[in-house]
Amino acid sequence: MSLYRDEGVVLRTQKLGEADRIVTILAKRTGKIRAVAKGVRRTTSRFGARLEPFTHVDLQLHTGRTLDVVTQAETIRPYGEALTGDYPRYTAGSAMLETADRLTHGEKEPALRQFLLLVGGLRTLAEHGHEARLVLDAYFLRSLAVAGYAPTLDACAKCRAPAIRAFAIVAGGVVCGGCKTPGSVIPAGETIGLMTALLRGDWATADASEPRHRSECSGLVAAYLQWHLEHGIRSLRHVERELREPTTTIPASVGSDAAADSP
Repeated sequence: MSLYRDEGVVLRTQKLGEADRIVTILAKRTGKIRAVAKGVRRTTSRFGARLEPFTHVDLQLHTGRTLDVVTQAETIRPYGEALTGDYPRYTAGSAMLETADRLTHGEKEPALRQFLLLVGGLRTLAEHGHEARLVLDAYFLRSLAVAGYAPTLDACAKCRAPAIRAFAIVAGGVVCGGCKTPGSVIPAGETIGLMTALLRGDWATADASEPRHRSECSGLVAAYLQWHLEHGIRSLRHVERELREPTTTIPASVGSDAAADSP
């Protein structure tokens, strides 16, 4: 039996049998891990509460034939405790977890930068330092950049001309008038400036942005992310509903085993 230790963030869980769960974790050194946590759904489980989504946890596992098995778990920081009472931050955090899962395709392929981005994003959400959707958009843009999909924002993505006319998802960012394609949109200059600030971590500029530019930025970033993932982010529908209808009640489908069972 081969034992190993790592720290990671629990991305999602899936019921297995009567008392077990399959836990998907983005680990600091190992990358994405899918492991069995035996007996965690029993009330007598030693570490069931430590293996919930949003938890930054220190783990010991042993290698199995198909799935590894969690043998020890110690909480480093339970980000869920700081997010569950705040609907916008909880839904933003849920979208982060799902995106991290989608962007780390292979299991046990090191993804240190994605791990650090996720921990940093959850910490920023939990500390209430910035508006939740700004934090989420910053995470989306930076995680895409790490994956090699950073949008071009300072010159035409096709010909590198400095004159910016529109934003074209299929072109990879902003485009000039000559390279503008069907389906391109013409955002406000302040919106492109906000995207640039979020990508660079310029929070002074981001925090000073106007709501209409934040809304436009969020729409572009969400569309750009999902186009590159070739898959929708289910958690975003809750984020977008919150923008339309603010509420403090967390729906049962968000963060539950049923919602987390997506492939």
